[in-house]
Amino acid sequence: MMRVAVLLSFCAAAAAQVPKTWDEKALKDWATPLAGLGVRPGHYAEAEYYKAPVDNLRTYPVYYPGREPDGYWEMLARVGPKPLIERDKIKSEADWVAAGKRVFEELDIIMFRSYDPKLIATAQSREYYEKAKVRPRPDGTVPGLRWVPTDKGVALSLDNCAGCHTRRLEDGSILRGAPGNESIGPLVGALAIAGASPIPLPGDSPGMMLWRGSTVPWIKDDLHESIRTMTPEDLRELGRGAFATGIFPRWNGSPFHPNKIPDLIGIKDRKYIDHTATQRHRGPGDIMRYAALVSYADVSDFGSHRILTDAQRRIYGRSLDEGLYALTMYLYSLEPPPNPNKFDTKAGAGQKMFRQAGCAGCHTPPLYTNNKLTLATGFTPPKEHFKFLDIMPMSVGTDPQLALQTRKGTGYYKVPSLKGLWYRSRLLHDGSLTRLEELFNPDRLGDDFVPSGFIGFKLKARAIRGHEFGLKLAPEEREQLIAFLRTL
Repeated sequence: MMRVAVLLSFCAAAAAQVPKTWDEKALKDWATPLAGLGVRPGHYAEAEYYKAPVDNLRTYPVYYPGREPDGYWEMLARVGPKPLIERDKIKSEADWVAAGKRVFEELDIIMFRSYDPKLIATAQSREYYEKAKVRPRPDGTVPGLRWVPTDKGVALSLDNCAGCHTRRLEDGSILRGAPGNESIGPLVGALAIAGASPIPLPGDSPGMMLWRGSTVPWIKDDLHESIRTMTPEDLRELGRGAFATGIFPRWNGSPFHPNKIPDLIGIKDRKYIDHTATQRHRGPGDIMRYAALVSYADVSDFGSHRILTDAQRRIYGRSLDEGLYALTMYLYSLEPPPNPNKFDTKAGAGQKMFRQAGCAGCHTPPLYTNNKLTLATGFTPPKEHFKFLDIMPMSVGTDPQLALQTRKGTGYYKVPSLKGLWYRSRLLHDGSLTRLEELFNPDRLGDDFVPSGFIGFKLKARAIRGHEFGLKLAPEEREQLIAFLRTL
């Protein structure tokens, strides 16, 4: 209750002046310089950003056939476009959080809206959901899909924030902000065209879209060049491995080295954004900027390297600053659910081991992170980085590919929080492991190890190296440590 009260007081103080999302001064030193290039990513000018058209439309859930309220489709056809955010109705601190919850749940991906009768019919088809093994939520809604009444009619679209950050727990309850674990089947590909792209890419084939989203032109023998000449079969195989529940080769990432969908619960206390600390988190404006960046406003300039064509360099639509601010206030308010794992004698022994082994040096209570950065293997940070980044001058041996061979490659990994481990299903930055038992299994260091999560393109087994703490524990000690970690 104390934290909520503090949050609401913070909202009250800030509500009178919503930060600018695209603030030129704040953008100047927001991003972390890229390893191997030594410069920060470029960005659209503030004037360019605010010239983009505002999209502020309410959206509505898609129901599993037979579960929708009476007259639901008729209501959608009749209601017309309604505003998502109504600034004049936000009167109190709690109103900001409530408005942010609506933004989180209803904000869709503007560029993926479709009026295609075939896709709309598919979204209303029980046969499709049964074949794709899509499970409705307890309230009858389908995860990931939204109806959007517009001036042109009712469009079908994809959830933005909620699509990746809503989790169904074992008891059927819905946990907002956590890494997603639900699927909507092939419809996501049909709507997204190229899932890794936050914007339309006119002139590109699906393969070129994937290449453009991941090419690293300043790296010699860049692996992503192979995408240009891949057969359709290889492209499908590459996509199947990288676009999976809980992992995603986001724009500037890589289908060869995808990244785990992060947990947004507790983001208020994190100093860096993304697994590789691509941006700093200094306050609400930075969360607003990040939401805009990954949704529609990434110019993709890196020093002298320009990724997009002239025709592709465009912001097709943007959210209101008030909408992104409300979203941030909602994310700041999120709390973890009650933990079903009780702190018993076994967990107590694990906690003692955690302390004695020095784990708290990096995973410091009560956040269970020290909010610092560790080095990717093979990376030596420039001296000036120590002036504006919290760097631990050491590496824990984590696979360096995401941190050194992608456009998210800063050379660093942030020390993750261990809070909420019990409800997550992907471990390590690439989601290669799905169980704590795997993390503490010494067999994972062998090249014949078969991880339960991400394996890799055309691989059937591979070593999962790095973070070798705890691999030499006796079986009983391992069980005790895992029991403690699951209580966090």
